[in-house]
Amino acid sequence: MKPSLAKGTRDFTSLEVSRRKYIINILQKNFELFGFQPLETPSFENLSTLTGKYGEEGDRLIFKILNSSINEAKEDKKTQMLTDFQKALDKPFSAESLTDKALRYDLTVPFARFVAMNHGKLTFPYKRYQIQPVWRADRPQKGRFREFYQCDADVVGSESLWQEVDLVQLYLKSFAQLKVSVTIHINNRKILSGLAEYAGITDKLIDFTVALDKLDKIGKDGVVKELLERNISQESIDKLDFLFNQSNDALENLLQLKEKFVGNEIGLKGVEELEFVITQSLNLGIDIQNLVFDITLARGLDYYTGAIFEVKADEAQMGSIGGGGRYDNLTEVFGVKNIPGIGISFGLDRIYLVMEELNLFPEEAASNVEYLFANFGGEETSEALKLIIQLREKGISAELYPESAKINKQFTYAEKKGIKNLVFLGEEELKNNTVTFKNLEAGEQKTVSLEEFLNS
Repeated sequence: MKPSLAKGTRDFTSLEVSRRKYIINILQKNFELFGFQPLETPSFENLSTLTGKYGEEGDRLIFKILNSSINEAKEDKKTQMLTDFQKALDKPFSAESLTDKALRYDLTVPFARFVAMNHGKLTFPYKRYQIQPVWRADRPQKGRFREFYQCDADVVGSESLWQEVDLVQLYLKSFAQLKVSVTIHINNRKILSGLAEYAGITDKLIDFTVALDKLDKIGKDGVVKELLERNISQESIDKLDFLFNQSNDALENLLQLKEKFVGNEIGLKGVEELEFVITQSLNLGIDIQNLVFDITLARGLDYYTGAIFEVKADEAQMGSIGGGGRYDNLTEVFGVKNIPGIGISFGLDRIYLVMEELNLFPEEAASNVEYLFANFGGEETSEALKLIIQLREKGISAELYPESAKINKQFTYAEKKGIKNLVFLGEEELKNNTVTFKNLEAGEQKTVSLEEFLNS
């Protein structure tokens, strides 16, 4: 049988793993600088925990797990379960006898479940970061995988808009250190609700936001077509036509909304919140070019209640490489009220692709071995291992070529593996208490005292 990978998954080489760690280390350092604490949750959750939290489209992308109890059932029940399973192949799974668990779709809902279960033990505002894989039964394409990592930072237990301002700072600081030029697109769910009220389609809010969120993919005509297909009238669509003709001045666009939202309480509240976040961010020195009010930004997730973020790379065509928002009601579905929250996510896999495309990884992001000791056999090998141990105690990577082979073979191994230096500790070196090593990048070879080598 020819080996193959499941669609939407990948193997990672040592170079790729090292580069991913480079990104993760920068994000983790910044998460902790901003006061976030680490958390991990299980790779799968009860299906009831996940369904109904991501909207109609999101629910369809949840990877469901076949109920393991099918193997423990009595024969007559097992036969019935298998029959139900066969019938369900042609339609979405719904029978609890078939599946009651699922791989996590994101990190936010499991986090909300954790908060709901442990809120009596937590100190609020509670700030956590989480770096773990998630799974989505999506159609694989460039920058979109079925298994990928999310790097999240969330704050729960505070309604303060200063949290939004701080998260903007976290985004910009992290991407600046990664040397990725980005633009943060920001909107507010209350503004979207206000627009639905303004157009007389409050009962179609989700349909409206799901379609609007696709603007950058299908264009104005595509959005209008989808709105009509979702039974939104042409009259309502005409009232929303101004959405497709926004200026580059965020505050000017907000002023226009204030005029349209006269008497529209929820819409005006959204404008007020967004105006605060943008104004305070600018006061902190953020360039207006890096923070854009995008009125068409919807992110079709049911749980956002306030600010919505989406981050895009300026110099690469990759879609969003980060996103998030405020979700003040999320823990209510788990029976715990009055725990507002806001969070953002960094898309590790897409960030990697952007940095690779733009050649932004520094040389130190590759975890190459510093020294390879040639193997001459006998006493020389034993002494080489003693020296390797001393280097490792100093935190310097070193290894011994495992066999006493021709020196050309050992050279080839070092070059293919990207090892920087080949070390010779032969009979002459042992007699003179010296070490000879060759820098394979520069092609330079020199002999130094053992003491100098260890202290260099």
